[in-house]
This record gives sequence, C-alpha cells and structure tokens, in this order.
Amino acid sequence: MKRTYKYLILLFFGVLAFQACEDMDDKVAAAPEGLEVESFIYRGLNLYYLWKADVPDLADDRFENQEQKNAFLDAAGSPEQLFQDLLYKPVSKFPNDAVDRFSVLFDDYVALENLFAGVTKNNGVDFGLKRKNGGSEVFGWVRYIIPGSDAAGKDIHRGDMFYAVDGVPLYSNSPTDDNLDLLAKDTYTLSLADYDGGNITPNGRTVTLTKTELTENPVFDARIIPVGSHKIAYLAYNGFTANFDSQLNNAFGQFLAGGATDLVLDLRYNSGGSVRTATRLASMITGQFNGQLFAKQQWNAEVQAAYEELNPQALVNNFTNSIGSAAINSLNLTKVYILTTRGTASASELVINGLKPYIEVVQIGDKTTGKNVGSITLYDSPALVNKDNISTKHKYAMQPLVFKTTNAEGFGDYASGLVPTVPLLENLANLGQLGDVNEPLLSTAIGQITSSGRRIYRNPSDQTRDFKDSKSLRRFGTEMYLDDVPTGIIRK
Repeated sequence: MKRTYKYLILLFFGVLAFQACEDMDDKVAAAPEGLEVESFIYRGLNLYYLWKADVPDLADDRFENQEQKNAFLDAAGSPEQLFQDLLYKPVSKFPNDAVDRFSVLFDDYVALENLFAGVTKNNGVDFGLKRKNGGSEVFGWVRYIIPGSDAAGKDIHRGDMFYAVDGVPLYSNSPTDDNLDLLAKDTYTLSLADYDGGNITPNGRTVTLTKTELTENPVFDARIIPVGSHKIAYLAYNGFTANFDSQLNNAFGQFLAGGATDLVLDLRYNSGGSVRTATRLASMITGQFNGQLFAKQQWNAEVQAAYEELNPQALVNNFTNSIGSAAINSLNLTKVYILTTRGTASASELVINGLKPYIEVVQIGDKTTGKNVGSITLYDSPALVNKDNISTKHKYAMQPLVFKTTNAEGFGDYASGLVPTVPLLENLANLGQLGDVNEPLLSTAIGQITSSGRRIYRNPSDQTRDFKDSKSLRRFGTEMYLDDVPTGIIRK
C-alpha cells in the first residue's frame, strides 16, 4: 500500500492515532473563494467514491497545480453539474449513461437527514408505474396508502388505477418520454380508471391530494395467521428506517408471544435503507448466529487497504442480539419466505443475500432491483463523515456510493437482481389486500409453508413490470447506507 495512503483517522473506534490525527483535521486546506461547494464535492469523491479508479478526473495526478484544479472546478458551471460529471460513466455507445444511478447531491443536508428518519413530503399514495403493453401509454396503480396521510382520508385505495394528473395524461407520444414531473407537484388531482384485461378505461372518478411532511412507520402490518398446525407470522415492512427499529423489534416480540412457527416477510415495496437495521432484521429472523458474519463491505482500493491495515472490523456487519440495551426478539428460524418485486432494493436485497449462507430463503414474486452498493453521508467538514466544524458557507451534502456488499460466502454479484424461487408477478386484476390470506403472493407463501394445495397462481399474460415507482422517483429513494462511519481522512 502506498505510504501516502497509510493514515486513516479512526476516532469512532478510539485508536491511539486519535489525538495526532485530530490536529491534522484542522489543517485541511481552505477552499478557493467561490468554489467552496465544488471543492467539497471533489474532495469527498476523490477520497471515498467507489469507482474512483474508473473516473480519470478523480485521479490523484489529474492536476499539476491548484490553479489547474480551480479552473476545472469552475468550468463545471454548478455544483450539481460537477457532481454529475464526476460519476462513473462507461466507455460505450452511450457515454452519458452513468453506471452510477444512485449517488445523490443535496443542497440542504437537513432534507437528507429527514429521509433517514423516514420523513418525506408525501401525500400518502405509494404507487407503481407501468407502460401499457410496452408502449407509450403510462398509467399508475396504488400499491398501498400510508396511514395518517392526506390520502388516508380520501377515496383512494390499494388497486386503484390513475392515468392523468390535473387532466394531463402521464404519457406522451414517445415510448421513452412521459409527464411524470406532474407527480412532483405539492397538490394535484388524479384521474382514476378501471383495469380490464390490460385496458385502462377512465371511470370519471377523481381525487385531489396534497403533500405534507410525513413520517412513515415502515412496519406496515404485523400479524399471526393460524393455518392448521402452523402459526404464520406475516410482516409487511416498507423501509429500513433506523428510527423505527424498536417498533420492528416489538413486532417480532408479538410473533414470539404468539408462538409463531413460520415467517412471511413482505419486502415487495421496500426499496432499502439502513445497513444496521438490515443486520438487526436478519438477527430477529434467526438468533442462532449471534456474532457471525452477516455482510462484508468492499470499498475503493485505497480506503479498503487502510481499513484492512488499521481496523478490519470496520468492514464487517455481524449478526447481533441487541438494539442498544434492549434484547432482540429472535425467532431462531431455519427457513424464511420473502415476497419481492422489482421495487425490492438495496437493504432488502442485503437481507436476502446475507441470510442465504445460513438458512433457507424461499423468495416469492419478481426479480429484485439489483442494487448491491451502498453509500455514506459526506459533509463539508474536515472529517467529511460528520458535521464537526462544518462549513458555514453552504449546506450541501453528498450521499455517494462508496462500498459494495458480499455475504458470508463472498457472494455479492447480483446487480441484475435476485431471482425468485417461485416467480409470480402481481396481478392488477387480482391484487388482493396486504395481509389477507387470499392475496396471491401471501397465499402462495402459505401454500409453500403448509403444503396445503392452496390455489397456484400464474403470472398474468396482459401485464408488464413497473418501470418506476413512487420511491424510485425520489432522490435517495432506493438506498442502502451506513449509519455510523469511522471518522477518517486518508492523508495524501
């Protein structure tokens, strides 16, 4: 390893280098006047970005002097453009098609921090979007309604279809163009429709919705379903939000108290979140693997080498038996049934992949998104990974992709998605209600558990997969991130 990359500050772990490196933090060079944000973006990506080696402009020898670097930063025109210019793009027929589709830049870190707490500006309609028969016609369908939201008090429900916003159709005349920006408005009116054999027919109903600041409890539904000798725990879990880990643990406490023998974990609308929460959920499902490796991180070569030399434990996430001082409620299962769709992403996929070396995972539904990379929050501060001595000249923050994950067997190559054991698309003509034993995906899981010969559902012939959903339309909507990062700067 290069001598210039040998020093990683590990304040979080209290290593001996703390005092000496703390002084070094104060010596980070001041950013050029007028380029404070651009300098922060470059410094953070140059240090932590997962694909640094694949972006020539992030090379350590890219500039001969500070003047050249300043000219480069200034030429971008805006912080947002510089950030996009520095993301990894392949040398291909489509040079602007970034491999990295998930790194994000925020001009106000408060908005980013709210997302970690599950706070969004939201009207409460979680929806999917489809193109009819692969053509240009776009329509939306309601996946679920968030309790306590504006939509919860309106006449709109799971399974409702919509085709227009404020009277304007969601599609244009091009199969690659649409009017989805209409859904970004704070208040809008949806035009609803009926679904019949793939046809979308306006029914004259409308509903007006208003977005408010909304905190969503990701524990959407938790119940025990008795079927013969089985007591099947069902959990619809819609986001890995660390603020609700206690509620998640309470749900498993409910399962334990009810004598649950099996678990159906519904992650079909869960687009990810906290790695720590994912580790805790895996520990609630099991319990017999405390202290063993759940997942391992792989960073860019320089950060990886520094961690491996000074603190390899920082690279691993182990099964645990506690949340702070509270004991985790574990089911000690050797088999779990997980419901997935194309909207199942990031931390959800981490749970599936991390459990597979230890217990049998029966995945029912559609292939997942395929996001095996995660991010950290970077602030314009000396240490980058916290707000100590943060710049007062702006409030920008970044959430760049900085690591990949692998499981205990070293597998992490699922960028094309995790393939289900039992393939089954959701059928718009027969969606059913979440948690109902006759809902097709849950019914299929129950049949797998009990071998009861319950009805076998088939994929609908008139249906395409969602190409977008309400979460993927949001910045930082499909994410996997570390809650705690050892404070560190690799000195060059």
